[in-house]
Amino acid sequence: MDRYTQVDRIAQRYVDANRFSNIEWHVERDGTTLTRGNVGYADALNKVPVPEQALYRIYSMTKPIVTAVALILIERGQLRLYDPLAKYDRRFGQMRVLQPDGQLLPAARLITVEDLMTHRAGFTYEFITGCHIAPLYERQRISGDGECDFEEMMERLSRLPLAFHPGDRFRYSVATDVLGWVCEKASGQALDELVQQLIFDPLEMVDTAYHVPESKQARLMPMFGIADLSEFLPLNPVEQTLKPARVERMYPSDKPGVFRRGGHGLFSTLNDYSKFARMLLDGKTADGATVLSRKTLELMRTNRLPAAQRPVRVGMLALPGFGFGLGVRVLVDPGQTMNLGSVGEFGWSGAASTYFWVDPVERVSGVFMTQYLGSTLPLAEDLRTAVYQQLD
Repeated sequence: MDRYTQVDRIAQRYVDANRFSNIEWHVERDGTTLTRGNVGYADALNKVPVPEQALYRIYSMTKPIVTAVALILIERGQLRLYDPLAKYDRRFGQMRVLQPDGQLLPAARLITVEDLMTHRAGFTYEFITGCHIAPLYERQRISGDGECDFEEMMERLSRLPLAFHPGDRFRYSVATDVLGWVCEKASGQALDELVQQLIFDPLEMVDTAYHVPESKQARLMPMFGIADLSEFLPLNPVEQTLKPARVERMYPSDKPGVFRRGGHGLFSTLNDYSKFARMLLDGKTADGATVLSRKTLELMRTNRLPAAQRPVRVGMLALPGFGFGLGVRVLVDPGQTMNLGSVGEFGWSGAASTYFWVDPVERVSGVFMTQYLGSTLPLAEDLRTAVYQQLD
């Protein structure tokens, strides 16, 4: 069996089993394409072909982009890791912590920018299984309401208690949304303007934005799976089938200037996000212009979690062997991880089964795209393994 076509075979197997409608991928090594392909349909139920430069909702793959914006602001002296969140929004200056027993305590200290970048601020998500304040987020629709603007989201969030004292633990959360809000306050610019100016324009990411204009709507990929992340039950997964899902209410495509978030919200293509992933290898554009300095990249991809706060968990799902840097998970112990990789490899994923990673040791950057919300299948792990097994 040819090990150089393993990615193609695995992707085709998932599509043939009707687990995903389509899978697109692009992996590079030292700037040269290692493997690239596209199998399936935009809508397999109706045999609708995948359009050229298909647009995907990338959900939490928005987070590393917004983190990169914050890091550029740090380089420019407009922001610091130790800055308190309350410096930029006083509503977060006197947060309280709700204990599991119902007791409310004043937060032991202020939330910092570093806490936001490492998901140690005390926030949560509606869908985090076992989190005692997640039901409060659900009632307020903190991340599930795409109709409200950024200001209203922060107003709702500031009124809710924290799940734990800042810095005490890692909990995946809306912290990157708050980071995006801080970027706006620190720079005096809206987040959609910042990502365009600092990331998309230099990297020529021509199709990535917080909305899809009418001229590109035909390229927007349909969603399958669950309609709301609050329905996600990783411990009780049901058989994955191609059930169409309507997600416009949470993730609108037609609200330019109104809908913008730090933790999700961007639309992108395989080509565009591959440019961003490639940049994270050395901080430079294809023509050599610097987006992020070498030392800033080193800071970004260095684990900041003490051993007691590892492994990284997304709700009940653990990532053995991984710590967390600034906005990205980082492989720290290959003896614990269940996947092929290298020490220092980093990246993140999106709720609709999108995925990217960067391996500085092997000089590899890769992106997988599809649209299935709430999958528990090991698609990304299988494709990554297929990539690594072909390296010399």
